[in-house]
Amino acid sequence: MNIRTLFEDDAAVSPVIGVILMVAITVILAAVIGSFVLNLGQGIQQTAPQASFGFDYANDSVDVTHESGDTVVAAQVNVTSAAAIDYSGSTLFAGTVSAGDTATYNLSGTEWNGETVRVVWASEDGSTSATLSQSTAPAI
Repeated sequence: MNIRTLFEDDAAVSPVIGVILMVAITVILAAVIGSFVLNLGQGIQQTAPQASFGFDYANDSVDVTHESGDTVVAAQVNVTSAAAIDYSGSTLFAGTVSAGDTATYNLSGTEWNGETVRVVWASEDGSTSATLSQSTAPAI
């Protein structure tokens, strides 16, 4: 056996490299197609804004004020509570909500009395939500 001939013979190099490249291209295509099929990139740009809200309670209403942070689309913000909020008689956020904007939420026939009030943000498609601020009303 001639060792010199063994190092100079490169007849099988091209098919091996070709097979490796074909496998690599197949794996990359499978990963890309799989991410589209499984919808893995859907929620990447739907992150919750960073905003702080203040709460000022009266007997039958609460003023919710955007104190600082990101501007939020009003349609994506909801003020919730276990207490019965009368949304029809309230002054709600409109347009965009930025620092200094205030909305007043009225109760329907009861008092706050220790209820927790939350400002909840929801993404445009409704797939994600986050509580931006929450407060507990003083007990009466």
